[in-house]
Amino acid sequence: MASYDLIPRMIPYMDRHLVFPLLEFLSLNKIYPNHDLLKAKYELLAKTNMVDFISELYKQIHDTDEVPSEFASKRQEVLQTLENLQTEAQKVLDIIENPEVITALRQDKLQNLHFLKEKYGLTDEMVNTLYQFGQFQYNCGNYGGASDMLYHFRVLSTDHELNLSALWGKLASDILDLNWDAALEEVQKLRETIDSKNFASPLHQLQQRTWFIHWSIFVFFNHPKGRDSIIDVFFNPSYINTIQTSCPWILRYLTTAVVTNKRRKNILKDLIKIIQQESYEYRDPITEFIESLYVKFDFEGAQHKLKECEEVLSNDFFLVATKMEFIENARYLISETYCRIHLKIDIGGLSQTLNLGQEEGEKWIVNLIRDTRVDAKIDFKENTVIMNQNHTSIYQQVIERTKGLSFRSQVLASAIEKCENLQSSNAIDSIVE
Repeated sequence: MASYDLIPRMIPYMDRHLVFPLLEFLSLNKIYPNHDLLKAKYELLAKTNMVDFISELYKQIHDTDEVPSEFASKRQEVLQTLENLQTEAQKVLDIIENPEVITALRQDKLQNLHFLKEKYGLTDEMVNTLYQFGQFQYNCGNYGGASDMLYHFRVLSTDHELNLSALWGKLASDILDLNWDAALEEVQKLRETIDSKNFASPLHQLQQRTWFIHWSIFVFFNHPKGRDSIIDVFFNPSYINTIQTSCPWILRYLTTAVVTNKRRKNILKDLIKIIQQESYEYRDPITEFIESLYVKFDFEGAQHKLKECEEVLSNDFFLVATKMEFIENARYLISETYCRIHLKIDIGGLSQTLNLGQEEGEKWIVNLIRDTRVDAKIDFKENTVIMNQNHTSIYQQVIERTKGLSFRSQVLASAIEKCENLQSSNAIDSIVE
């Protein structure tokens, strides 16, 4: 299933530390040769401060117990720098962790810095030491410590560019530390910052959003509330535009989030439209399943795609945990659509469409009718399901279609009235002048 592996496409939009868990997953699933993955891990981490781990990778690649002397010298250099930065950072921490300082600090950063400079001699260089120490710890693989340092830095710093960099760093640290609650908070803060910041060009903002989308997937598919959040964020016009422009493969994750979220079925129409628009640019079994079911109404095709979806989900780092839930909900979608366009349904045929055996299919259909309260009855003699058609009266249809007409008319009248008042006030001003 290497043809459906999205990791090569996603790597350019991720930090090297975030890529490492993806390569570990590929190693476990044996999608690529193990030696190639070992070399990829080595090249990925060679520029970090994780010297001990890099040494182990070198030994495995070259099948030796000896490592070049440069590893020992680099290790000594890293330990020395770490000790120096820790000493400098501790001076700042001693100040801000003082109980008197904690009670004196306010919401205003400038006021806090002025107070700390005057009373405790805190300088901008000392504050920046927290950023440098956090960044260095991150490169050493101490993600919890990096998150703490970058948090303290953002509390004190007024440097907007470094604050944005620290926000990205803290998000990555919380992801790698598996602190999903904190990571979700950082995702929300980072999104607000990207959406509100005045970038030098629209292209720069597009790049930032593209990186944000790739990093946020770690959080959205691990936090309990993540699949609601991914729908809320990614269906925003700005982010849909980013996906369509820069990274259409993200539709795999958006589709999975919608299919596995029964409470958000109302968004399915929008998803179908986007999948159709982007089908020339990107498609895989997950998006093709939706296309087969809702665009072509090809139930046999949807059945084949659902089998392929199992393989794709099993080999996707972010989606492997959603596999059973996706398959179950996909069956519900198939049966719901099938029942909507048929009056009499052969249970054996529907079971086959759902990739279920005869007995398992019968139980599944009985549970579906009971749980969803579908207006249908089962004829066990003919082994069929008979759907009862409830046609909405023409009067009810008219009521439904015109329900919002009064409200829309009021909004339109109010807008016209405001426009007229503005024109008349402008006319009066011109006369007075």
